[in-house]
Amino acid sequence: MGNLRGAATAALLASMMTLAGCGGDLVPRGKVARASKPVRAPARTTRPSQPALETRQCFAKLQSQAVSFTPLPDRNFGGGCNAINSVKLLDIGVPATGLGAMTCNLAANFAAWARYGVQPAARVVFGAEIEKIETFGTYNCRPIAGSGKLSEHAHSNAIDVSAFVLSDGRRITVQQGWHGDKQTRQFLSLIHASACKRFKTVLSPDYNAAHHDHFHFDMGGRGGFCR
Repeated sequence: MGNLRGAATAALLASMMTLAGCGGDLVPRGKVARASKPVRAPARTTRPSQPALETRQCFAKLQSQAVSFTPLPDRNFGGGCNAINSVKLLDIGVPATGLGAMTCNLAANFAAWARYGVQPAARVVFGAEIEKIETFGTYNCRPIAGSGKLSEHAHSNAIDVSAFVLSDGRRITVQQGWHGDKQTRQFLSLIHASACKRFKTVLSPDYNAAHHDHFHFDMGGRGGFCR
């Protein structure tokens, strides 16, 4: 009987360690983080025989916008983290850094925002072209800062945008520009408003300190949250 209880306890502990593998860098108050290698379940890849209708329609939308992309196989990384119905954007008309796996809907809205929101705003406000959009990335198996809930980044359903490089050499950052000169604030305000029409959740430096240096866009939740 003792052996059975010991085996059950060991199995429970192993299960808890697997779930904790997606804990990110969130440290409980009053505790000190100890350096250790994260425990991760091996990534599991599945290749569905045919994408869902909604995903096929999204692929067609990207193609109609002349966006170059490649579909990615569905992957489960353990701890609730995954990349399902995702794509890799190759060319959206404006070079962008840090683009990893993105759900197709997120990718389509980001490509449209860059082309029809960001680029026109730069022309109107600065009289220049956008030569590069800099991001902090897309997929990241981590929780929302200060919360035990997984971020939309953990489902390849979010992107963080940090800066823009103009054709005249200027580099506009969210961190310095959000409260910067009038022209820069006008540009960032315009593209923020454009993002609020395309993404379900839009967070700026006005939301909290964790977003002081970037815009967060995602396609999760019920939508309509813009700050």
